Amino acid sequence: MNYSSIPPLNAVAVLKRYGLRADKSLGQNFLQDPFALEKIANAAEIQADDCVLEIGPGLGSLTRYLAVSARKVAAVELDPELIPPLRAVLEPHPNVTVIHGDILELSIAELVDQPGYIVAANIPYNITSAIIRHLLESEPKPRRVVLTIQKEVAERICARPGDMSLLALSVQVYGSPRIEARISAGAFHPVPNVDSAILRIDIYDQPLIATEMLKQFFKLIKAGFSQKRKTLRNSLSAGLHIKPADAEALLTQAGIDPMRRAETLSIEEWKTLCEGTW
Repeated sequence: MNYSSIPPLNAVAVLKRYGLRADKSLGQNFLQDPFALEKIANAAEIQADDCVLEIGPGLGSLTRYLAVSARKVAAVELDPELIPPLRAVLEPHPNVTVIHGDILELSIAELVDQPGYIVAANIPYNITSAIIRHLLESEPKPRRVVLTIQKEVAERICARPGDMSLLALSVQVYGSPRIEARISAGAFHPVPNVDSAILRIDIYDQPLIATEMLKQFFKLIKAGFSQKRKTLRNSLSAGLHIKPADAEALLTQAGIDPMRRAETLSIEEWKTLCEGTW
């Protein structure tokens, strides 16, 4: 896709025109670098018949890139003060619907009109985990999620056994994540204190854990990570409220050394343990 026809958007000038300032409490950092915006749009691999959900469009800088590729864009913005400048910026794009609301309180099914939609967004860093969980646990499921988030968080989500975390497992059970590019802090206004990364998650047709076992899976991994510095024998004992000997027996039965720690286990090992626990 050729995005050369999209003019640069000066966030400072737009905010000044409307008498606004970035709201730190809402985690507002407006991405305005054209090269970074193009990287996000390219990572989303939008087709002409796709429906795209954007979370936190802000002033519409990314929305314009999504709109030239997609059939429809649903842009959900929480800040009511940004709605007027957002609508003005997006006036040339009639396929964009601006929705004022909190994505965490909205039904995904009411925002998108087809399964296998795409999410593309520069989201507030302080609610990254909540937004990802909401997207992955809602119906219909997206087929691809492309988010600009804090670089360190993106790296945690893409971790492999040895450095796994609750967040990594919670994402990787639903899809395959990878970092598409890194974005320097200077690409935003105002400039954040951290660098960012473009995270792409390709969603599986079905989670790696059977749907009927997901509740138990999350209960198990939360128990495993409840005391990170302890062995699985002890952390599962405390987290599941069972005797250490019983926790050891469950691990041994699953072929897992009870002296290992939670961050070393793969999803496949957690699956085996989950199937043997319930």
